[in-house]
Amino acid sequence: MKGIILAGGSGTRLYPLTKIISKQLLPVYDKPMIFYPLSTLMLAGIRDILLISTPQDLPKFQELLGDGGQFGIHLSYAEQPKPEGIAQAFLIGESFLNGEPCAMILGDNIFYGGWFSKNLDEAVKNAYDGFATIFGYYVRDPRRFGIVEFDSHHNVVSVEEKPENPKSNYCITGLYFYSSGVSELAKKLDPSARGELEITDLNRLYLQENRLKAQVLGRGFAWMDTGTVDSLMEAAIFVETVQNRQGVVISAPEEIAYYAGWINHNQLVDAANLYGKSLYGQHLFRVAQGFFIN
Repeated sequence: MKGIILAGGSGTRLYPLTKIISKQLLPVYDKPMIFYPLSTLMLAGIRDILLISTPQDLPKFQELLGDGGQFGIHLSYAEQPKPEGIAQAFLIGESFLNGEPCAMILGDNIFYGGWFSKNLDEAVKNAYDGFATIFGYYVRDPRRFGIVEFDSHHNVVSVEEKPENPKSNYCITGLYFYSSGVSELAKKLDPSARGELEITDLNRLYLQENRLKAQVLGRGFAWMDTGTVDSLMEAAIFVETVQNRQGVVISAPEEIAYYAGWINHNQLVDAANLYGKSLYGQHLFRVAQGFFIN
């Protein structure tokens, strides 16, 4: 299975913070925002990942992440010259995907929950079985989001993009798993009224074929879309609170790679030395010294 991180866009809701830098390179407490979606794909067992961003921002991502070898993965890069919708990622990444099942995550989405790996494992299985999987999360103002409607058995009934009269309070988060051939389906989409290839329309095609599944991220789970100043601050406070209370680090790619057996002890220590006396570097040293039980 392959993965895509869509980290494009102009980030105008965060101006002036993002006037000269991608929002996905901004800090969320102790690490760059991009570490969070990268970690999500790695937790799903995905090691071949394409990062899509603007021509001006791609060199900065490459400088930060390199080829992914320090994380035990392989990273590729592709340009999105003009933002024309989330589903455009599957056209840009068509040759990279090469017909394989995939996961796609937005570069400003953060997920945290103790059972998340089980959710991801099920979504991976669904993709290999020919299904797409979306993740529903309860929100107070559903008119701001793409919305999924369920029946009593959590089967998907409908998906809508920012509806005036929402049929549920469950928004569709920025993490999607798709079966092989998703790029061919994306080619069938027509641009919406705002000139974009909508991910909701792609999900609707799967729904019409009875191939769309949904998982509810319920009580005790945290999902954050860090696209505004307020949500960026809320995410930083959340990460700081959890990490300081529990003594863990949320979304440390080197730690994930080490426990997965993708990098060895020496590589983990090298990463810790690279980050030095920072909170992040000191955490990697503690992982290398066996202070945590995986």
